[in-house]
Amino acid sequence: MRTVTEHIWYRQSDFVSAMIGAAWGASSAVTVTVALALMTGAAVAPVMMASLIAGAVAAVYILRMQHRLEGTALVVSGTTVFLLLFLVMTGLEPFSLPLEVHTLSQAVAFVVMALFTVWPLSRMLVDAPQGWLDRHEFEGAIINFLYWFGYLFFIIIVAVPFYVMVMTSLKSQQALLANPLDFSLDLDKGFGLFRSYTELFEQFNFGEYLLTSFGVSVATVIVTLLFSVPGAYAVARLRFRGQAAMSRSILLIYMVPMIVLALPIYIGFSMLGLRNSLFGILLIYPVTTIPVALYMLQGYFRGLPAEVEEAGLMDGLSRLKVIWNITLPLSLPAMASVSLYVFMIAWNEFLLAFMLLDDPSKFTLTRGVAMLNSSEIPRQHLMAGAVIATVPIMLIFLGLERFMVKGLTAGSVK
Repeated sequence: MRTVTEHIWYRQSDFVSAMIGAAWGASSAVTVTVALALMTGAAVAPVMMASLIAGAVAAVYILRMQHRLEGTALVVSGTTVFLLLFLVMTGLEPFSLPLEVHTLSQAVAFVVMALFTVWPLSRMLVDAPQGWLDRHEFEGAIINFLYWFGYLFFIIIVAVPFYVMVMTSLKSQQALLANPLDFSLDLDKGFGLFRSYTELFEQFNFGEYLLTSFGVSVATVIVTLLFSVPGAYAVARLRFRGQAAMSRSILLIYMVPMIVLALPIYIGFSMLGLRNSLFGILLIYPVTTIPVALYMLQGYFRGLPAEVEEAGLMDGLSRLKVIWNITLPLSLPAMASVSLYVFMIAWNEFLLAFMLLDDPSKFTLTRGVAMLNSSEIPRQHLMAGAVIATVPIMLIFLGLERFMVKGLTAGSVK
């Protein structure tokens, strides 16, 4: 049994769940309202008091009913309670806007808001008992809320700018001038929505920029692996003077900001005639990627069983053949993750490309996007260029993300 000292008022489960529900109800209301405003261009606003109260009541309801209802039944009943209470408190105007304006959009947003409030609350309070909470249960409920809130916060930070970027790229110049804050989509234009994209490829040579960035990124991956694989293997396996110091100093280059090195690099490349050339870019990009590749690979090589390589040496294989026939096949997951990471660095690099490339025929994609940042070029073209630069690497990452995670964790446990 709990002692009297544990019966602290703020650890009462109803109070805790009500506070969590109120905070989450307000968070979901703000999120859905912002999404509705972006998608419709309407002047909507969240009803904060109703959100707080409805969220608190829904949370207490979930806490009290979670032992009687489970799963979908609990979520549906809790959503119904939230919907009815919220509608009554807002006078059938859940977003401070008459229902006859954007009726369908408001109805969908309202249902989404209710589900987005109730379902996470059912997950947050799944382990919370009724009555008094001990310290572990109280902290667990707070941590669950902070986890969901952090997840929501970072989704908003990423999703809202990306949505604004995509919608702006699909707008016409007249629509942007009429209402710069209207990010709704006019589907009546059909394929005319993609006019900015077609003009980028037809008038601004973005097809060449894509090929150049892809070629530079692939070449950077190849050069990086050629240097980092033997280097990481030497640091991880061989014994030589200064090995420990070299192992610890691999990432020292990242202690110096690239902006500090920009002027010396510019002067040196200008004197050597390497500025405004892709060969110069291919010389400097691996300098920024080899250290991180060395660091990632040496940790993996250390995790490989040394006995496997020793068996190969005892069978008469040379050190190079051991690396080629044994170590590298075992290291494919790590090499795949390093290749993806290096490719992303080279694809997204902007400062060096902006500083060293002046000839439009040699622009990388990021340099080409920077060229669109001009008062003479419509803003939707700049946003379309940003989408073109972002979507390919995003798709590559999402498609190969499981290999990257596998490679990063493969050497963590022997």
